Amino acid sequence: MRVAADIVIGIVALLHAYFLVLEMFLWDKPLGMKIFRTTPDYAAASKTLAANQGLYNGFLVAGLAWGLWLGAAGMAVKLFFLGCVIVAGVFGAATVSPRILWVQAVPGIVGFALVLLA
Repeated sequence: MRVAADIVIGIVALLHAYFLVLEMFLWDKPLGMKIFRTTPDYAAASKTLAANQGLYNGFLVAGLAWGLWLGAAGMAVKLFFLGCVIVAGVFGAATVSPRILWVQAVPGIVGFALVLLA
């Protein structure tokens, strides 16, 4: 079960690395605007806010990678950062778009459950 948990945690970390790239570097580019459903004017006006949000996703990646690096001893670290992912996903779903629940919170919940079962 630990291997399955670590695989899901790796996927969650990769998702957040992707979010980092989208928010920090592609926010005002065609791909970023398509994914986040923004206009050029909105993307230009909110670019620094998006970059800040992307940086926070980078911290989630770092924390999840740290937990993976610690192996079995990293259970608390994994649970903490997965909890952060879940809270951010639920908040995003409630305040921005329900699809954030499925893209961010659900993978975090699956990882959290697998870590507890490991």
